[in-house]
Amino acid sequence: MLYQSTRGNSPQQSFLEILLGGLAPDGGLYLPAQYPQIDREQLDSWRGLPYADLAYEILSLYCDDIPESELRALLRKTYTPMVYCNGRTEDNASDITPLHWLGDEGGTRLGLLSLSNGPTLAFKDMAMQLLGNLFEYALQRAGQELNILGATSGDTGSAAEYAMRGKQGVRVFMLSPQGKMSAFQSAQMYSLHDPNIFNLAVAGVFDDCQDIVKAVSNDLAFKAANRIGTVNSINWGRVVAQVVYYFQGYLLATKNSSERISFTVPSGNFGNICAGHIARMMGLPIEHLIVATNENDVLDEFFRSGVYRARKSAETLHTSSPSMDISKASNFERFVFDLLGRNGKNTAALFDQVEKAGGFDISKDIVFKEMSKYGFQSGSSTHQHRLQTIRDVYGRYGVMIDTHTADGVKVAREHLQKGIPMIVLETALPIKFEETIEEALGKPAECPPAFQDIKTRPQYVQKIAADVGQVKSYITTHLK
Repeated sequence: MLYQSTRGNSPQQSFLEILLGGLAPDGGLYLPAQYPQIDREQLDSWRGLPYADLAYEILSLYCDDIPESELRALLRKTYTPMVYCNGRTEDNASDITPLHWLGDEGGTRLGLLSLSNGPTLAFKDMAMQLLGNLFEYALQRAGQELNILGATSGDTGSAAEYAMRGKQGVRVFMLSPQGKMSAFQSAQMYSLHDPNIFNLAVAGVFDDCQDIVKAVSNDLAFKAANRIGTVNSINWGRVVAQVVYYFQGYLLATKNSSERISFTVPSGNFGNICAGHIARMMGLPIEHLIVATNENDVLDEFFRSGVYRARKSAETLHTSSPSMDISKASNFERFVFDLLGRNGKNTAALFDQVEKAGGFDISKDIVFKEMSKYGFQSGSSTHQHRLQTIRDVYGRYGVMIDTHTADGVKVAREHLQKGIPMIVLETALPIKFEETIEEALGKPAECPPAFQDIKTRPQYVQKIAADVGQVKSYITTHLK
């Protein structure tokens, strides 16, 4: 399996060659030269497999430069009930991502795929725990070290840091928007004091952090001299790991591969739902992929109108589902590349428009008119919608959901089809957004014992300007 850049001007490379690097040299994102195809017989043969073995069946198609025994061992080390239990004792803890049906609505079943059972209580753990083990494996094999530069709007940072803490040959420099995350999210990250973890609170919004990561990644000389890599969802290893739970959700929801289901995905950076797009391109019988946004509705606007209009930092709203307070979706380029028939030159031209003019308009282009074949639909949500949905789901089903999952449930209900089960990807435990849960329900969210004192622990964080030069200087100073 070889990987190519979405901008068509970088040499093709293998999985291990692209794993540590992030962006391609031409500024594009890596995708496989072709998507492996799964037929119905093969899909049905995977029913009942432990999550780690299902992950092997899928990832072995993409990581064929890792020997079978070593890839199996990495996956079985990563996906264990002990790591993904959060103290749960129910029988389905071994599913790793249990499926919980809420009930019948509009003639179809509505369910939640639980993805927040990892160490940091968010779906990012599903990929990040594997990425930590893959990085350590690849670095030891090559006798190298890696300095990870990442950006987070909330959950990526803690998931990356918990996955990389103590890993040999790895340092993590994580940028987060100062004062824009929940108190619990900030405490999760900043309370870590491992010597290989560095937290930088940037005076700005998430997009400023993300732009700095991209600028550093595009400085090829600095990147090479300082062994810079990334764990943001621009890293292909993150995306492909997330493909697995779409297959798991499908297999848990169906009895045979003749059935179709839909997924609704709360999404700001398009990484989580991009994995669903890849699963669908592989042949997973997905009827629709529904993009759920909050008030920062760049993606919803595109899927409705064909206009992609990235917002400026000052236009990015700070909301009660802060992990989606993103106005420039990094992974969106991967889908656009497929939408344009995998034409790297045309993809590069469109994203050059994003940098120079703030967006692009394909509403009159034939590809927009044909976009329905990819199964995307979309919707948006507001703070009041979140409060109402949290109350309704708790009152009707006795299930407490976080703010991002509430965005997903609200939008999912607008796209229900009779006879087509709808699965919402749950994104985090409610405790991570306890202020809004308290506002909605008048009671606190349950906190796992390991995090009872999280907000009283000492915090280790450096405030910094939204300046590429200052971030580079901080990195080089702390490599000495």
